[in-house]
Amino acid sequence: MAEHRSMQRAALLDAARSLLSEGGTEALTFPALAERTGLARSSVYEYFRSRAAVVEELCEVDFPLWAAEVAAAMELADSAEGKVEAYVRQQLALVGDRRHRAVVAISASELDAGAREKIRAAHGGLVTMIVEALGEMGHEQPRLAAMLLQGVVDAAVRRIELGAAEDPAAITDAAVAMVLRGVKG
Repeated sequence: MAEHRSMQRAALLDAARSLLSEGGTEALTFPALAERTGLARSSVYEYFRSRAAVVEELCEVDFPLWAAEVAAAMELADSAEGKVEAYVRQQLALVGDRRHRAVVAISASELDAGAREKIRAAHGGLVTMIVEALGEMGHEQPRLAAMLLQGVVDAAVRRIELGAAEDPAAITDAAVAMVLRGVKG
């Protein structure tokens, strides 16, 4: 029974990712989740009390995976600058990933305080990963620099998500160049 519930919950989360990446937050409804998973709408409520609860669980499940991917890319770098570049490039490489697209859609929506806090905390974990590298580069305020650096990454993500006229690789290269010049200050 527990294994069945776990499989159903995973199927609901997968359906939520698909709905979010296909149609944004408006598409994430319990009737749509029920239709995608073959469950009755009332059954969806047995797993999640609200849309915000679905969002919170997606954050709990997916953010650690993305953070691990970013951390792994950073570990391959042999210098602080290389770590900064890997941090930016890996996050922007994840833009096409369905899990990432779902969270971009989520973060654009109106969520309850708990869901917003989970997203903020997860992003804070990403920012923390780059603080050490910025300190190694001699930045006087590495935490502030990390937060501003993440702002550049977030802007590049939005530009790529919008399907901007520029090629995603050009957006990535521009973001890396801007970040590296900026953190050298």
